[in-house]
Formats: sequence, structure tokens, C-alpha cells
Amino acid sequence: MENGLLKENGLKPMDSEQLREYGHKMVDFIADYYKSIENFPVLSQVQPGYLHELIPDSAPIHPDSIQHVFDGEILHLDIQNKILPGVTHWQSPNFFAYYPANSSIAGFIGEMLSSGQGGGVIQGTASEAVLVVLLAARDKFLGKFGKNALGKLVVYASDQTHSALQKACQIGGIHPENCRLLRTDSSTNYAISPAALSEAISTDVANGLIPFFLCATVGTTSSTAVDPLTDLAKITKSYGIWLHIDAAYAGSACICPEYRHYIDGVEEADSFNMNAHKWLLTNFDCSALWIKASQANLVVDYKDWQIPLGRRFRSLKLWMVLRLYGLENLQSYIRNHINLAKHFEDLVVQDSRFEMVTPRIFSLVCFRVLPSSKDEGLANKLNHELLNAVNSSGKAFMSHTVLSGKYVLRLAVGAPLTEERHVNLAWNVIQEKASALLSTT
Repeated sequence: MENGLLKENGLKPMDSEQLREYGHKMVDFIADYYKSIENFPVLSQVQPGYLHELIPDSAPIHPDSIQHVFDGEILHLDIQNKILPGVTHWQSPNFFAYYPANSSIAGFIGEMLSSGQGGGVIQGTASEAVLVVLLAARDKFLGKFGKNALGKLVVYASDQTHSALQKACQIGGIHPENCRLLRTDSSTNYAISPAALSEAISTDVANGLIPFFLCATVGTTSSTAVDPLTDLAKITKSYGIWLHIDAAYAGSACICPEYRHYIDGVEEADSFNMNAHKWLLTNFDCSALWIKASQANLVVDYKDWQIPLGRRFRSLKLWMVLRLYGLENLQSYIRNHINLAKHFEDLVVQDSRFEMVTPRIFSLVCFRVLPSSKDEGLANKLNHELLNAVNSSGKAFMSHTVLSGKYVLRLAVGAPLTEERHVNLAWNVIQEKASALLSTT
């Protein structure tokens, strides 16, 4: 026995030379994956549960040799033949769904370095961040109005706000009927209306309720709508409401001066969050949260800023990204994706069979194909079928949303390897599949 392990295993719990040797081999494997990632179907082509038939019923009693792992069947057969077919390749240059989940060389290096260290204070996700600040706001108001006031606390947001807020309310004990998701429409480009917010708050106050939390968004998941922060901040300030800004995706764009105005008013917020792992070349997970803290708190105990007591050293990989790329390169990276999205938007506009649904902001394009008739039900069915046809091709992967009852296609540019040729390929696939569908309607 050695360190509690059988000697014949060969792999020690920690050994600097083994770490050096096998770490190099794993980096080679990952590099080979990235070299060929474009050749994989973007979206998994297998059926749910497929892996159950391919793996043993139980874990192995005796360990495999490390040589067998790297040189034998485990990486090259198990991973490539069994695991990868079931993977949706988020880092593929043909991935245009949801929002990006960036990785980079600096991010990998930082991730490796943070794994060998400890500590850190950055959140894992925006979902964690909104829960933390909602709980902080809740406790602040319960301290003022008493613990029995929990049933009177009211949360406000637009109906475009990420569902993570509703989950946070559920965990935080906020009554479901006290979650106000204010309706938005195309007249405000799906941003929250300050007038609608003021009216909702006035009504709740008149009914004896306690408005305590507003979640504003910069770059909503559906359409990248931007809530009017300055106007909303005036309202929350007048009522003493906690203002949280969720800029999980679009916050990265605001490192560019020309997009900085989208967060004008942030100085009035009580908390602000953005995900560096979405669009700032930082490997998952790394979600930065700022909180307006009292100057009296000279010493901050960061364990109180998150749910778990233990935490990963996430700040180290973000530091590595900032140091190795620098602001100039990061700005160029963001602008390139926005330009590619503008290029795709131009392609959509030039084809009379398609229409833009919302003005493009940042690197997301919301569009749809139109049937010859003006039947909205038929249009929704057609776009649903088009999305399925494109995604099942394996050549591109998009997602959708629903805006004012319309089924809308979303193409988000943000993968580190995406170039103009990938955008053109996606558009060619969309046109091809749309032509086939329109010919049968």
C-alpha cells in the first residue's frame, strides 16, 4: 500500500513527475479535439439513454493502468466512440444557439493553475449571483420590517428576465403571487417599461405590500433587450428598492467604449453581475458579482457573498485571461463577433423570404422565415420545422424564442473559432432547408 492505494495501480494521489507526464498527454488529447472539432455534428445525433447500453453495469474493481488510459482504448475508443457522439459541441465554430460558453488558451492555463491552488470569491453562475443578492435584499428588508413581513415582500422584473430569478424567489421564500413579471412588447424592444414598473409598485404599496427587489437586464436571453437602467434606478431609489443588474451575456461587450452606454446608470445599482465565461474567453465557470458595500465594512468576509463555504479559485483564470490577452485584444474579439452578427443580419435582410423580428443588439440576430400567407399559426409551424431541419443536419445549431406569440429563430455569434465562412455556411443551410419547406406549404 502507498498513500492508501495499491502500488500496482501505478498512479499516485499526487506526484509532480506523473502530473507533468500525464498532464502533457491530456493537453495533447484536448488539443487534438479542438483541431478536429469542426468535423463533429454540432448537435448530438444520438437518442437519450444511448450510453446505458454501451457501458458496464458497475465500476471496475481493479484500476486500469495510466498507459492503457492514454495509449489504449479509454481515450481513443471510450471517449471518441461512446462519449463524443452524445455531446453537443458548444465550442464548435458552427454553434450559434443560446449564448456562447467561451474557452481559450489563457482560460485553460488559468483553469489548470486554479485547480492546483485554492480560494477565490467569484460566483459560479449568474443564477447563483441573483440568488445571493436576493437573499441579501430580503434579509435587509426583514431586518427593517420584521421577519413576519416575508409574505409581503414583492419582486419585480420583466417577462423577459431569465428564469433563474423565479428559482431564486422560490428558494428565498418569496411567495409566487408576489413575483411581478411585467409584460413587455415590441414598442420598447422588449425592455421593461418604467411607467409599468411605477404603476405596479404604486398598486402594491396601496395594498399594503413591500416592494423590495428589481432585477433589470442588459441583454435578455430571448432577444438581448436592454432595460433602461437610469430611469429604473430613479424609481427604485425613490422607494428604497434593491436594484440588481443582470448583464450575464452582454456585460462583456461593455468593455468596448461604443457599448458602454448600455450600462449607463449602473452606478446607482446595488449589485451587478456578468459572466466572463460567456463571452470573455474565460473557461466555465466564472461569474463576476459586484455589490455596493458599506464603507464601514473595511474587512469583507467573502464566504457571506455566496452559497457554499468552499470555493474554487476562479479569479485566477480570469486574471490569466486579462494578462495574456489584454484589453485591446479582448475588445477586438468582441467587435469581431458583433461584426459577424451584422454580416448575418445583412444576409437575412437581403432575402425577402425572411424578416428581422427585433433590432440586432450585440451578437444576436432574431429572425424568421415567412410563409406566402399571413397565417401566424402557419408561420410558427414553419419556423419550428426550419429550426429542427437546420439542427438535425449537424452543420449548424441554433435556438429559438417566442416574442409576442411569434416563434423566432435565434442565431448568436460567440464561439471562439467562428469565422465568416461558418456564418455563411449556417446561412446556406438555413436557405436550403427553408426552400425545401416553403415548396411544400
